[in-house]
Amino acid sequence: MTEIPHGLIKGVVLKRHDWTDRLFSLFVEAPINAYQAGQFIKLALLNAKGDWVRRAYSIVNNPEHIEGRERMEFLIIADQNGELSPCLKKLNSGDEIFVGKDASGFMTIDEIPKNADDLWLLSTGTAIGPFISILETPELEKRFKNMVLVHAVRTQSELIYQERIQQLFNRYNKRFHYVPIVSREHVTGTLCGRIPTLLLNREIESRAQCQLNKAHSFLYICGNPNMVKDTSDALKELGFNKHLRRKSGQFSSENYW
Repeated sequence: MTEIPHGLIKGVVLKRHDWTDRLFSLFVEAPINAYQAGQFIKLALLNAKGDWVRRAYSIVNNPEHIEGRERMEFLIIADQNGELSPCLKKLNSGDEIFVGKDASGFMTIDEIPKNADDLWLLSTGTAIGPFISILETPELEKRFKNMVLVHAVRTQSELIYQERIQQLFNRYNKRFHYVPIVSREHVTGTLCGRIPTLLLNREIESRAQCQLNKAHSFLYICGNPNMVKDTSDALKELGFNKHLRRKSGQFSSENYW
């Protein structure tokens, strides 16, 4: 039997939910250590050559939920050129999978400066996953005056988690703002374009009915590296500074591959 690498533990797939032909959620049970909303963890499998293939994925469900630490959801896009994601797409209930024992990542509520009253979460594609986890954190009800979730995708079918987004509206009422963006289709009720452009022309603020403010706003950016870089540049153009532990700023980011 192949030895399990240090840091990985054995888990089991509970189920797979297919959103589109490539986009899916994988539900996994494994006894991982405690984690924070917004963090990621490694999934791993043995390939046909007997080599371990592993990649980090954010945990979608909030750790405050019942059994949230052991029953995890991962939002994944199957990349036809990828080594791991096409294999994950083939997994079904009862299949074996390997999971990192410890989660990582600094895109958490604890890292946000205490003076921030408005939380902006800017995502593309599957990067909405960690933001759902953050938004479902109970303490947010007392922490922020406004929470803005921006989700940019290519097609309407990729605007997922609509039931959970509706639950966020029900929980936070007028304090929660959802801005869907679709780039390759015309969809009523959504914006069209790229997040950096829509920030610079103020369309996101207009749709959210919430203004960005250097004194009170904090933004997390999560998605593909080009989007993260261009959005960071756009925010700098608007006068915002990158947040560092040694120097407080208004935005931070995480690349999603």
